[in-house]
Amino acid sequence: MAMLPNQLPKLAQDPAGRSLGLELPPGTLVDATGDGRPHEPLLWHANGPAEPGSWEGLLPARMSAGLHPLLLSMDGALPATRDLDPRAMSYPGDHEADEVLADLWGDEEESDEDDADLTAPFGRTWPGLAPAREFEADPDVRAAEVAASVVEAGWFKDPRAALVPARRSADVPAAIGWTGPCNHENDVARLCSVLRSWEERFGVRVVAIAFDVLVLSVAAPPASVDEAEAVAAEHFAFCPDNVTQGSGSLRAYAESLVGAPAWSFWWD
Repeated sequence: MAMLPNQLPKLAQDPAGRSLGLELPPGTLVDATGDGRPHEPLLWHANGPAEPGSWEGLLPARMSAGLHPLLLSMDGALPATRDLDPRAMSYPGDHEADEVLADLWGDEEESDEDDADLTAPFGRTWPGLAPAREFEADPDVRAAEVAASVVEAGWFKDPRAALVPARRSADVPAAIGWTGPCNHENDVARLCSVLRSWEERFGVRVVAIAFDVLVLSVAAPPASVDEAEAVAAEHFAFCPDNVTQGSGSLRAYAESLVGAPAWSFWWD
């Protein structure tokens, strides 16, 4: 698959991005990776803390330069080079969401009774993808609202506005080589194939990333517990820790998804 031109190198000589139709605040280009080899800039991030409108303010960069807005937590590891390894990632378009989730869901023959209780009402049989829903909001408007909430509510310590060159929002984690889910899935492009499917079915956008946390906005959240259980099954395959170290059961977790404008994931 041909790659889109990376416009970030232009910011080395044009820090404000005026040649790209932008007016960026002072920032930093990140071009070092976990393997220690030179790399085109993976991302740009502002040097100052994000404000509630920072994500929305960077949205024009997507149309003018193919750069997607993102909030990065600067607390702890990001964007430390050891946590960014794009060469270890495949291409999201080479994977099918249903196949990835079925694989991560696990083998019914290797499960036990406790596993079946945890994932009731589905047991340990992969139930397949949840149906798409009609969007209740414009995905970008919803993303801007969620991004503002992330900043206002202090979800992340020291969040910074960032720009990432990617074909679509769902590809952002793979584009920067994010390794946050490595204890569950080493090739984050496989998870990005799921994000692509969620973009299409639920209007999600990748809004924020921390060391091992991913926050998505959702333009079409499930409207009932029955709908939410089907979505929760996908979440369990995508990030089991949300259930096993959170609500304790898929049914309980599903209740938290009804009408929720944001989904967050954390990998232990």
